Amino acid sequence: MQRRAFLSTAAAAAAAGMVRADPSGAAGKPRPNRIGVSSYSFWGFKRDDLRAIDVCLEHAARMGFDGFEILQKQLASTDRGELMKIKRRAFLLGLDLTGYSTHQGFLSPDAAKRQANIDHTIACLEQAYQLGIPTMRVNSGTWGTSGSFDELMKNRGEEKPVAGYTEKDAYEWVIDAYGKLAEEAAERGVIMGLENHWGLGRTPEGVRRVIDAVNSPWLKVTLDTGNFLEDPYGRLKQLAPDTVLLQAKTYQGGGVWYTLELDYPRIAGILRDAGYTGYVSLEFEGREDPLTAIPEALAMLRGAFGA
Repeated sequence: MQRRAFLSTAAAAAAAGMVRADPSGAAGKPRPNRIGVSSYSFWGFKRDDLRAIDVCLEHAARMGFDGFEILQKQLASTDRGELMKIKRRAFLLGLDLTGYSTHQGFLSPDAAKRQANIDHTIACLEQAYQLGIPTMRVNSGTWGTSGSFDELMKNRGEEKPVAGYTEKDAYEWVIDAYGKLAEEAAERGVIMGLENHWGLGRTPEGVRRVIDAVNSPWLKVTLDTGNFLEDPYGRLKQLAPDTVLLQAKTYQGGGVWYTLELDYPRIAGILRDAGYTGYVSLEFEGREDPLTAIPEALAMLRGAFGA
């Protein structure tokens, strides 16, 4: 516990630096962001030959990435021994493990279900701690009234609350859950990043309402460039000051659910103006072969964020 307390203090200081760092180097030039890639970019829930994390690590190192983000659902096992193998392999390949992308949901009137999701998230925080990963993507969850993810996407992320409940109830559940989880995150020195995903994260106001209410250095923002379907730049700007990891979507070959034409030099400027010097994590979500699309996306992101 003493070791965790030390790591908690050190990581809190690092979090402050990530959120409000001075982007200028000693010569007064902007500091380039390092570029990582999510394991999801290779697998995409459909390429069984690219699911194994060690395979994705090898490709990421060969392509020239600086870091690697792990999608927790992609792991074959979360046993400690298997996590240590991943940690060792990433180090030997010269890759930072920069993010842990997890799933949880608190938009349910069932207190037992919400507690089960809290317990799951604590387990994920412990896994990130064991892997030495400094930040973990978290969600509010969705109401589950859409029937399927495809239907949710068809409705551009909007869905009706469960009958008899409102968004006010949802905010209370989510804020209560992350208030408890912030203490667990602090103990492990892992910064949670609430993503502008679906559910309450569909708008920047929704994300900010949660993180402002929890008011903890251990709950900030994982900012996804592809999840604001209208006016992305103004909305990204609202959350940039609290961002601890930027997930950068690309759609070579056309997107599976939608395609956004994103101006990455403009996005890089927004993040630079906010003082963000942390990692950019590529999330490729197009139909092209990831083994050809991902290197193209890396070159594009290097150009945008390397100035």
